[in-house]
Amino acid sequence: MILPIRAYGDPVLKKQAEDIEKDHPDIQELIENMFDTMYGASGVGLAAPQVGRSVRLFIVDASPFAEPDDDGNVDPDSVGLEDFKKVFINPEIVDEEGEEWGFEEGCLSIPTIREEVIRQPELKIKYLNEKFEEQEEKFDGIAARIIQHEFDHLEGVLFTDHLNPLRRRLLKRKLSDIARGIVEVKYKMKFPIRK
Repeated sequence: MILPIRAYGDPVLKKQAEDIEKDHPDIQELIENMFDTMYGASGVGLAAPQVGRSVRLFIVDASPFAEPDDDGNVDPDSVGLEDFKKVFINPEIVDEEGEEWGFEEGCLSIPTIREEVIRQPELKIKYLNEKFEEQEEKFDGIAARIIQHEFDHLEGVLFTDHLNPLRRRLLKRKLSDIARGIVEVKYKMKFPIRK
């Protein structure tokens, strides 16, 4: 089932999410609904707070990055992403390293805005998969960036929080419009302030 994605300004997006217990009700249904919602919005990642659930869960499917462009070329940075589909429950970033790099990010909760965000290219993360099995893995490049972006949602951090104060000030009107629902989107959203 496709759920409405919470728009910028919704308090759930700025709240630190809570851990999930193994007996958490309907967790498998939530995961399934989140994948339906993410695919319906053409996203590559989605965190539970974005669908109004303040729990430490996010999903990723980076396979769209591995698709060839109109000329049939595949970005060398996206090699290995064709099968990068995962569920992260109660994740904990253990380490981040490497020379920081910029990449233009967007967010389903902040439609129409894309900005360069600086992040470290490598990370080590501990988490539980959808079967509640403990995992510890290293990721780099675009995979690491998607994880960092979605992990931020669990901490109540949006990609716009990484921008310098001047850039945030310049985006203030657009962000306010998004919160009020003055934005064109092709997926279901819930706006904190209706126009």
